[in-house]
Amino acid sequence: MLIILMGVAGSGKSTVGRMLARALGGDFHDADDLHPPANRDKMRRGIPLTDDDRRPWLVSVRALIDRCENAGGNAVVACSALKEAYRATLLAGAKDVLLVYLKGSPELIVQRLAARHGHFFDPALLRSQFDALEEPHDAIVIDIAGTSAQIVAAITLALRLRHAN
Repeated sequence: MLIILMGVAGSGKSTVGRMLARALGGDFHDADDLHPPANRDKMRRGIPLTDDDRRPWLVSVRALIDRCENAGGNAVVACSALKEAYRATLLAGAKDVLLVYLKGSPELIVQRLAARHGHFFDPALLRSQFDALEEPHDAIVIDIAGTSAQIVAAITLALRLRHAN
C-alpha cells in the first residue's frame, strides 16, 4: 500500500510520515526533496510557487510514486498536493494509493511553523498555501490537533477500518 500524506506546510507531513512508515514497516519519501533548487530558492525568499513552478516537481513526485508501486510493499510519500489538479497528476494510473489529508487550523499551523527551524519554507507563505488548498473529497481526513503519535494512531485506525470494509 502506498499512502500520500498531504496538507499545507507545517501540518506534520514529514514527522508523521516517518512515524507512519515505521509503523507500517515501509519506506518514507519526502516530496520536498524533489523540489528543484529554483523552487527552494523562491520559497526561501517568501515567493509562492506557481503552477508552472510545480509542474516538473509533480512529474518527479509521480515518477517516485511509480517506483514505489513497482517496488511493492508499504510506502508513505509526504507531498502537499494542495490542488485537485495536482492530485490528479499524482494519482493518474496509480493502483493501490490512499490519500491521507492532515487537516489543521491556520492558527495551529502558524504555531507549528514558528517552532520549526532549518526548513527552506518561509512561514510567510502559509497564507498562499491555504488560499491554494482545495480540500480533497476522496481522502482520509485526520485532525492534527493531537501529538504526532496520536495522529499516527488515528491514521492506522482509519486504514484498518477502511480495509475491514
